[in-house]
Amino acid sequence: MINLDTIDATVSRGPYSDNWESLSNAQTPDWFPKAKFGIFTHWGLYSIPAYRNEWYPRNMYIKDHPEFRYHQKTFGKQYNFGYKDFIPLFTAEKFDPDQWLDIFHDCGARYYFPVSEHHDGFQMYKSDLSVWNAYHMGPHRDLLGELRKSTLTHGLHFATSNHRAEHWWFMGNGRNIHSDIGPGQKRGDFYWPAQPEPEDQFDWWSRPYPSEEFLNDWLLRVCEIIDNYYPELLYFDWWIQHEAFKPYIKKLAAFYYNRSVEWGHPVSICYKDDSMAWGSGIVDVERGGMNISQPFVWQTDTSVARNSWSYTNNLDYKSLSELLSILIDTVSKNGNMLLNVGPKADGTIAEQDQDLLAGIGAWLRINGEGIYNTKTWKIAQEGPTVPMSGAFSDQSRQEWSSQDFRFTARDGAVYAFCLNPQGKEFLTVTAFSRHRDSRRSVFHGIVKKVEQLGFGSVAYDRRDEGMIIKPHYSVSTGALNRLGSDIPLGFKITLE
Repeated sequence: MINLDTIDATVSRGPYSDNWESLSNAQTPDWFPKAKFGIFTHWGLYSIPAYRNEWYPRNMYIKDHPEFRYHQKTFGKQYNFGYKDFIPLFTAEKFDPDQWLDIFHDCGARYYFPVSEHHDGFQMYKSDLSVWNAYHMGPHRDLLGELRKSTLTHGLHFATSNHRAEHWWFMGNGRNIHSDIGPGQKRGDFYWPAQPEPEDQFDWWSRPYPSEEFLNDWLLRVCEIIDNYYPELLYFDWWIQHEAFKPYIKKLAAFYYNRSVEWGHPVSICYKDDSMAWGSGIVDVERGGMNISQPFVWQTDTSVARNSWSYTNNLDYKSLSELLSILIDTVSKNGNMLLNVGPKADGTIAEQDQDLLAGIGAWLRINGEGIYNTKTWKIAQEGPTVPMSGAFSDQSRQEWSSQDFRFTARDGAVYAFCLNPQGKEFLTVTAFSRHRDSRRSVFHGIVKKVEQLGFGSVAYDRRDEGMIIKPHYSVSTGALNRLGSDIPLGFKITLE
């Protein structure tokens, strides 16, 4: 069983110390910049009501909130049926990890991030630190362990995320009403510590200040996951940026990175909002991207739906073309896309989620050589559409045109992706203009041939205004075959 002495001893042995000077020397695993595409899943007790989003456990205790009203109408008063009463209903009776990983493998993902514990405090794994977990209650299965085993069997890299930091205040609203969350919550209780919620969740000095007892519990829980499940990546949500977490995240990172040296394979931590020092982990942008190419590898985590990370009965799904465009745009700017799906409470993955993942997989089987193992080119993009940038920029759909291209490079070739060909008979790539004026032309070399991925050689003509390509739309692409002309097209430009 993990304890603070074990953590301290591991940190003291090195080679990494619990300070930013040391941790900023950590290296990103070699496989990560090559992988480009991973899958995220949010699954837990909140999947049972399947109402609005995964913040149901917080919102059901806020008077006059939609979840509050829905809960009383559907399940009863909060003092008779609280959030903990969903646990016996969470049996995951149809959960088959191999079915999940068949889907994730076939969609072209190279790594997988299941959530180990969300803000609600229910652990999806076997734990010696709390009985409020899926092994001791609910389905009575080590869900994280089963997913790890299947992930490795399918040849994907296993990672996991932990969102417990916000549990400091996440259930605190239950104290403001007559509910099953009463005073006197103590360590070991499911709802503990249920502190008052900050007025500003992005106030990194908010009060009440997280206690040493809670912070040590957070540290122990994450280190237990590290020692028992050997994740190659960890991911933390935004609230570890709070000042109180600073010494603990440093100690956690040193423990994790030192463990990786013992294991003999590199690991890293994905973080948001500058919660870690530059170079000590992988920068993550939630539901958004970058408007220009970056000199550092980064990741966007986004979801198949705009309005929730977990499965609900009213998901606002993105289209396949939108998801593919996000992937291409991200990769062209030196990033990876971590795409979330929310399984249903019974352990099945919704049909529409499966359809979207199947479409991505079909597209990647044709176009993957221009995605995986690629590097950024001298420019990432061209076209009239100004790309959205920053966190939560995916809340509205970006509309692309047939003039919007993204570029990658691999093995001496350049790959050009038209984000929305719109069925055009000819497409123009201005970066490959033959014009000798360097201000009007990006590429000044010799093009040997142009191929459309999945089809073969296509006719092209380099003119002063750009390289004119005649695309083909009759490629048989399985899951893509029934879709329209807004699906991105990929072209391989071989140089002399």
